Amino acid sequence: MQYLDQFLLIAVAHIIALMSPGPDFAIILKQSITHGREKSLWTSFGISIGILVHVSYTVLGIGLIISKSIIIYTIIKYLAALYLIYLGIKALKSNSFKLDKFEKGKTQKEITKFKAFSIGFFTNALNPKATLFFLSLFTVIVDINTPLSIQGFYAIFFVISTFIWFGFLSFVLTGKKVRGFFNSFGKIFDKIIGVILIALGIKVAMSEM
Repeated sequence: MQYLDQFLLIAVAHIIALMSPGPDFAIILKQSITHGREKSLWTSFGISIGILVHVSYTVLGIGLIISKSIIIYTIIKYLAALYLIYLGIKALKSNSFKLDKFEKGKTQKEITKFKAFSIGFFTNALNPKATLFFLSLFTVIVDINTPLSIQGFYAIFFVISTFIWFGFLSFVLTGKKVRGFFNSFGKIFDKIIGVILIALGIKVAMSEM
């Protein structure tokens, strides 16, 4: 019970951050509509595991180094931007999504579970805003004397809550009515997502610490 108040603070902060639209949400939207529920869930799992990267280097103190080094932060920022732009360009070049193909199990370009996982993992792990978010949590809210076992519990909470949230979105976004709605956009769905991802990449590239 000693760390209950601390946990509640970081839990609320994390949940608010999860529900804020960003690259993770855009990727889940694309995966859900384009590749279906199973692949979207694997992408959700990748996103949740990506969080462990941020937590690990924050606990080890590397996060502080990243936040203080303009060069390292800039490299991470541009890697993230390039990755999002790359995904956006792929979306622009992809074939249009069609619900009839989806229902027959023939999505536009079937991807492996590992590919779906890696897309989620790298989208989150390379997000510089996530770096600063977790660094702020572990420096402002989490006391330096908090046992590693408690911090480990926090990490598990981050992973599970992230997977639950994006897993929930995966179920909602792969519902027949939702897919039908996006199917009404026909050929422009992937183009819209592509533009959004490229815009997010540019936004990340232009962001400052």
